[in-house]
Amino acid sequence: MDVKLREAFDTEIKKAKAAYFNQDDSLAFHHLERAHILGQSFVIPHTTSHWWMLKIGVRTNNSQEIFGQLTRIVASLVFSKIWVPIGNTGGANVNPVKTMPVPKDLKKVLKIKN
Repeated sequence: MDVKLREAFDTEIKKAKAAYFNQDDSLAFHHLERAHILGQSFVIPHTTSHWWMLKIGVRTNNSQEIFGQLTRIVASLVFSKIWVPIGNTGGANVNPVKTMPVPKDLKKVLKIKN
């Protein structure tokens, strides 16, 4: 993970944690989705984003999110270096293999053209 990508990922995780500890689960999840897009090609960052999504699922008692994140944590440990669906936000509300549009500001960090 290059320096700019690591900094962007760390920024999103810090924002997510701040929102989480302020009980703003919606904002925390938003930043975790952005962190997921940035870190999904790297085992530890990818798994970290799913771990925090799981914590939100547990806190909100969302069984779909809990189950979805448990399966995604296992998958992140196996598939991060093999194949990831670019732009996928990582929540249990989206198909785990669906490619999704990448926000413009994240495209720059990920060095995606267009």
